[in-house]
Amino acid sequence: MSPPARCKVPESVLVVIHTDALDVLLIRRADTEAEFWQSVTGSKDTPDEPLHVTAAREVREETGIDAHAPGCLLADWHLQNHYDIYPRWRSRYAPGVTRNTEHVFGLRVPAGVAVRLNPREHTHFAWLPWRAAADRCFSPSNAEACLLLPRFATGMPV
Repeated sequence: MSPPARCKVPESVLVVIHTDALDVLLIRRADTEAEFWQSVTGSKDTPDEPLHVTAAREVREETGIDAHAPGCLLADWHLQNHYDIYPRWRSRYAPGVTRNTEHVFGLRVPAGVAVRLNPREHTHFAWLPWRAAADRCFSPSNAEACLLLPRFATGMPV
């Protein structure tokens, strides 16, 4: 008998990856036929995992980018979003869990940084100016984060 599947922690990060020119990296989800474009998102591995560790881990897993490489700056924007988990993904959480808390980060990267998508999670990527990125995001909280980028782009590291 196999062990039970581990439930996702209903606390996650949203990481807006951007250049100095405020171009934003968006990635297209692989688990849906719809055009679901987003920034890097992901849940904590454990309830006590520090948020900046979650952010750096998810960036590396989903894009291959090292958030601590020279020229990169990971910043906690100290913003939280609380939202209902989309019904299609609720089965990943413990029974009865319907809400998630999302913590917003920014990651400034050098222009031309290499992106290597995890093909199980994402199929395409695009660099877009921040307003165009906001327009393409399927998630309202992600769109809002893109629109806030000019305000937070010079943030301090975590």
